[in-house]
Amino acid sequence: MTLYEQWISSAYFRNGQVNNQLWDEYLPKEQKIYEDILINKLTELKGTVKELAERYDMPENQIVGFVDGINETQDPMYKLEELESDTEIDIKIDFEKLYRKMVEYKADHLYSLPQWKMIFSQEKLDELYKEQKRSTTIVNKEAKVGRNDPCPCGSGKKYKKCCGANL
Repeated sequence: MTLYEQWISSAYFRNGQVNNQLWDEYLPKEQKIYEDILINKLTELKGTVKELAERYDMPENQIVGFVDGINETQDPMYKLEELESDTEIDIKIDFEKLYRKMVEYKADHLYSLPQWKMIFSQEKLDELYKEQKRSTTIVNKEAKVGRNDPCPCGSGKKYKKCCGANL
């Protein structure tokens, strides 16, 4: 079983339910990694899976879980199924992209860390937050038909006397 398969099978039950006990253990460790990244303004995180696991006092499969969480900010993304103990990891940290992904994933325990203020001003954090929220908001720009406008069905009647009469 690969490290990634171990991570998935420990984080989620076969029925798809979340293993809350594991997440209660994992999330504070994940938060410590991000605190380290932010406090030290790390622009990359390097080492083998085993070295990173030792550095952050986590099982190797949980480091793979961390890589899974940050993977969408990487170019190219890691093939998680191929990660092994001796696989070299070189995570590039783009703080803006990372913050936006945290907002997108609704990881408020991470994007609300006070250490972000060591990276960005509060104004910049607010701007990034709003930009990310706006980028995922669907806005219907289709104009509404007014009751006294011509009916869009092409009858020539007012909307209120045609298709709008049944509303």
